[in-house]
Amino acid sequence: MEQPDILKRDIKVLTFDQYGTVVDMQKDLTEKVTPFLRDKGWDGEASRFVTWWRRTHFENSMIDALCDRGHTPYRQIGHRAVSHVMDRAGIIYTQDEVAFLVSQIETLKPFPDVIEALGRLRGAGYKLAILSNGDRDMLEAAKPHIGFQFDETISVQEAGYFKPHWKTYAKAEEILGKERTSILFVANHAFDCVGAKAFGMRTAFIDRRKRPFGQEPQQPDIIVANFKELADVLT
Repeated sequence: MEQPDILKRDIKVLTFDQYGTVVDMQKDLTEKVTPFLRDKGWDGEASRFVTWWRRTHFENSMIDALCDRGHTPYRQIGHRAVSHVMDRAGIIYTQDEVAFLVSQIETLKPFPDVIEALGRLRGAGYKLAILSNGDRDMLEAAKPHIGFQFDETISVQEAGYFKPHWKTYAKAEEILGKERTSILFVANHAFDCVGAKAFGMRTAFIDRRKRPFGQEPQQPDIIVANFKELADVLT
């Protein structure tokens, strides 16, 4: 892993994944779907429903990128994923109900340590950006719920692929106007760190769940438990 002094010397921009890194996707979505599932009479665990939803969404977005036949909006992928999980759970539903559940992604709140740490990082002189698989309008709608104004909010729609396709990180480099080696990409997902590192960015893995990163050759430059630790290292 990179020495903190070298990172502080070289890094000019911190770029963050949004869903699951800045905002608490698993916890908040579980809270939001619980009354819906209860009203539907489904007796399974709401957290498991959300896990199925997120895994199915990820799988479908990777298929979309690999097929290379044009970018499908995040919201549309979400509709497919939620519909699939409803079918799997044996829940009778309408498309309006699917749209309602997908829209809840726009209202997710940040992890408790995020806002203060971002303020410290901005105070230290770093430019702060979002690079997300979300659609432009979804990311715009989410801003009031996050409660922090990033310097840039970049959707992968600009590149036409979902992360971790290399073109998403290349488009971020272009928009940010900085060399890739001066950008630290921050994510709670190993696949996202691998994609950014393979492109040539520095990476920070937020290991909230205390899980091994894996044996990929594109190891993160730093591993921290949360945003507070990230700010401690970089300021």
